[in-house]
Amino acid sequence: MVNKRLIQTSPTSMKFIKHTVLYQWLGLIFNIIAMFTFAYTVEAIYFEKISRQQLTTSFFIILGAIIVRCITSIKATKSAYFASRTIKNDLRFMLYDKLLKIGVGYNKTVSTSKIIQIATEGVEQIEIYFGRYLPQLFYSLLAPITLFVVLSTINFKVATVLILCVPLIPISIIAINKFAKRLFKKYWGAYTELGDHFLDNLNGLNTLKVYSADENYHKQMNEDAEHFRKITMKVLTMQLNSVTLMDLIAYGGAALGIGFALVAFSKGQLTIAECLFFILLTSEFFIPLRLLGSYFHVAMNGMSASQSIFEVLDTIIKEETPNKRPFNSQKNSVEVNNLSFSYDEDRQILKDISLNIPNNGLFALVGQSGCGKSTLATLLMGFESNYKGEIKIGDIELNDISIKSFRENSCVVKHQNYLFRGTIKENLLMANKNATDEQLWNSLKKVKLDEFVKAQGGLDYILAENGGNLSGGQRQRIALARALVYDAPMYIFDEATSNIDIESEEIFNQVMLSLAKEKLIIVISHRLANVIPSDIIFVLEEGKLIEQGKHNQLLNNKSVYYNLFKAQSQLEDIYKNDGGAKNE
Repeated sequence: MVNKRLIQTSPTSMKFIKHTVLYQWLGLIFNIIAMFTFAYTVEAIYFEKISRQQLTTSFFIILGAIIVRCITSIKATKSAYFASRTIKNDLRFMLYDKLLKIGVGYNKTVSTSKIIQIATEGVEQIEIYFGRYLPQLFYSLLAPITLFVVLSTINFKVATVLILCVPLIPISIIAINKFAKRLFKKYWGAYTELGDHFLDNLNGLNTLKVYSADENYHKQMNEDAEHFRKITMKVLTMQLNSVTLMDLIAYGGAALGIGFALVAFSKGQLTIAECLFFILLTSEFFIPLRLLGSYFHVAMNGMSASQSIFEVLDTIIKEETPNKRPFNSQKNSVEVNNLSFSYDEDRQILKDISLNIPNNGLFALVGQSGCGKSTLATLLMGFESNYKGEIKIGDIELNDISIKSFRENSCVVKHQNYLFRGTIKENLLMANKNATDEQLWNSLKKVKLDEFVKAQGGLDYILAENGGNLSGGQRQRIALARALVYDAPMYIFDEATSNIDIESEEIFNQVMLSLAKEKLIIVISHRLANVIPSDIIFVLEEGKLIEQGKHNQLLNNKSVYYNLFKAQSQLEDIYKNDGGAKNE
């Protein structure tokens, strides 16, 4: 019923919960005052023992108590809102912070759809737990005790009957808790699985259409949805049955209390005012616990969601030790010695690679698909650290350099770079929030997009999600402009010119050559025409460094690079000839 870890996660939320309970309790006190005044006023009117002044005084006491109770109710609602808002913000911050620590490979640990679900719907479910359930839990313990103390001064026997009926509702909640916990875990698991499949199918919708496989996946989605519907109906059935049981206990207990009060009145043990006072307050014994039972079922869903959240937060990651050395941007040469790496024990990706890259210049990693180019780039960027051998930046082992410091001085441009919904200026300032408009325009000018942006209204032109209102080449050039604003001493271009037009490809090549005069540029490309100007070309095959040198030198060797270049040249010639024939 109480998740200690969840409560300890946000001490500030617990402060607001205490305020909520306090306001609810004060509201109860003033409600008792109003009911007491009303009961004794009715008795006085019945026996005609009240003056007009006394009646007016009673009216204003009741009115004042009602107003104060309304104020405490509003205050309690606001405090409950602040409690739920605080825990939601804290959990989302903790999740985001954890993902940043895990790094770009977070989806190896947890699926993207699960992250989205627990960060949105999962956190929202916890709102009920903090904003409604916990305050009601503490208030439900406090209210019956307060009422018992008050009513026992009037008639101890009837008050005792009421207080003895109160624990029946918590007992029913505890009895249901075991079954509900398992059911809600299944419910949340089915919900997450359905979201996983939906996101996967949505991302691959074009592929499913191309291969006419959408109907089969549609059937699978229907089966998942039906499974989720059945579990949802089980949850609703359980909730309905438990609510019915709690209603019987609450209303039965109230009726029993009223019955005992009437019996005591008939025996002369209670006056009219005291009997009426008991009848008016009897429901207050059970309403708090009845509400607690209602919130309990929704709160159970939040507790199940919190388990998924804590699973992510408990993900073990390699924490950076505080004694890491800062990255020296003046010494960014790369030295790799006997480097080997594998993602798992079954397949070795990189095998005993050794290479040297000076402080600045243009250097290329080439080879057929699956040879290990991108993996080597991943290691050079510090995204993976469990390698064998040495990677030295300057004269310092990469694992001894502060990753934060290193990434602040290096930049990766991939073939898929995300552009956020917002203005071009906002997307560019992501690289350097202190950059001036002049610097932004200079970066756009270098990628030959300045005229286009001016035509669209300037830097405040709003981009759709992931640059949906731009062409593929324009998206890549905006991403390149953002990288230029970052102004790092080391750049890695990982297939950055894949699937873009010739014009954009030439612009990329010009920018890389210009940067290479002062910075260290590493290029990974399948298209060998892009790496011809490189100072050194490193050729990989099956995870091994086969040869290295300048373009002409490698052609003269007539080895792996020569064969790759020759094959690509022939294919491009065929493509050009076919294009020429079609144009004729």
